[in-house]
Amino acid sequence: MSAKPPTLEKQAAFKFIGRAFQYRNYRLFFGGQGLSLIGTWMQQIAMSWLVYRLTNSAFMLGLVGFTGQVPTFIFASFAGVFADRLDRRRLLIAIQAFAMLQAFSLAFLTLTSIVAVWHVIALSIVLGFINAFDVPTRQSFVIEMVEDKKDLGNAIALNSFMFNSARLVGPSIAGLVIGIVGEGLCFLLNGISFLAIIIALFAMKIKKEKRKRLHSIPVLQELKEGYRYAFRFAPIRYIILFLALMSFMGMPYIVLMPIFARDILHGGPHTLGFLMGASGIGALSGAAYLASRKTVLGLGRLIVISSGIFGIGLIAFSFSRYTPLSLCLMVVTGFGMIVQMASSNTILQTIVDEDKRGRIMSFYAMAFMGMAPFGSIAAGSLASRIGAPATLIISGAACIVGSMLFLTRLPLMRKIVRPIYVRMGIIKEMPTGLQ
Repeated sequence: MSAKPPTLEKQAAFKFIGRAFQYRNYRLFFGGQGLSLIGTWMQQIAMSWLVYRLTNSAFMLGLVGFTGQVPTFIFASFAGVFADRLDRRRLLIAIQAFAMLQAFSLAFLTLTSIVAVWHVIALSIVLGFINAFDVPTRQSFVIEMVEDKKDLGNAIALNSFMFNSARLVGPSIAGLVIGIVGEGLCFLLNGISFLAIIIALFAMKIKKEKRKRLHSIPVLQELKEGYRYAFRFAPIRYIILFLALMSFMGMPYIVLMPIFARDILHGGPHTLGFLMGASGIGALSGAAYLASRKTVLGLGRLIVISSGIFGIGLIAFSFSRYTPLSLCLMVVTGFGMIVQMASSNTILQTIVDEDKRGRIMSFYAMAFMGMAPFGSIAAGSLASRIGAPATLIISGAACIVGSMLFLTRLPLMRKIVRPIYVRMGIIKEMPTGLQ
């Protein structure tokens, strides 16, 4: 039998990696959300640089990070209930419209030179409230765009690829725009970018499915049911708790990046953009790797390995005073972060009951995004006392310890998840390897 020509093999490999693109709705979502996320990352970099320019304070960087994300911790679980009750596409359209108004407000204040730190904090709180509804709704909406659950893991990995492609492009553009024009144009472009995802959502054709939940059931009762389901089911409980630890101890490295860019590496907004872009390259590589995987088997071990890589990357980065080396270490850190996060997301999405998907993804949002503000305020306070490099050493060490603890829980998770995957038909026969 003759081997396939190299060109055909490459085409087959690409088709396999992008198999979720066979669904029209997913293609629309990928394109619209990808453009919107470029603007989102531009705004995030511009906000960090604006705050540090106005205050020269590590604590204020942490405070803005805290105020922008703490609403997710408070409101995400309630948002998950509505994501299970309402039409998720219509809910997403409303959410994107409000986010667009927030970006335009920030652009107006900055371009008219009347912006103050309290303006940024107030609008960060507004955006945090919007994101509290956006994340669980968007995450639980993926299953409605991908008809075959066997392609769900691929769709989640491609989402991560999209997110980190924007993370690579957005900060690089933001660094150039800030250096030439200023932060205001970044906010304006972000506001315009929301039109892409809004148009894409309107263009989708989603099959209407009857919600199993009755709207007459009190919200608090549904919320209580979601908590009980999540934390009595060991695999979901361990994944969410580990995500919370990683978010609290590891993710605040982002809010400290302006300090490393300006004070440690003696650069400017371009350096900040390159650092964030390098992290995006690593995350992009991690997402591409996950998209190329043929099975959900091995994701448990991958969570342990990737979180260890993330922690080691943070520690090594804290010692670097050479910009090219720091960029390389940001690639390593970004790879570990996205593989750990996306692997956790895939396991949760594949084992959760459909009528509780919105609530479970809201707990995912609370763990991944909701704990980050507490970590941001803690990291900002600690960095103002012992310095940003020492803070990152502590963060990295905590992530490594957490990965070792999670490793001890994998045998129990294997035992529980194995029959679920077999029953769902995701795999025909479960080998001895960990799912």
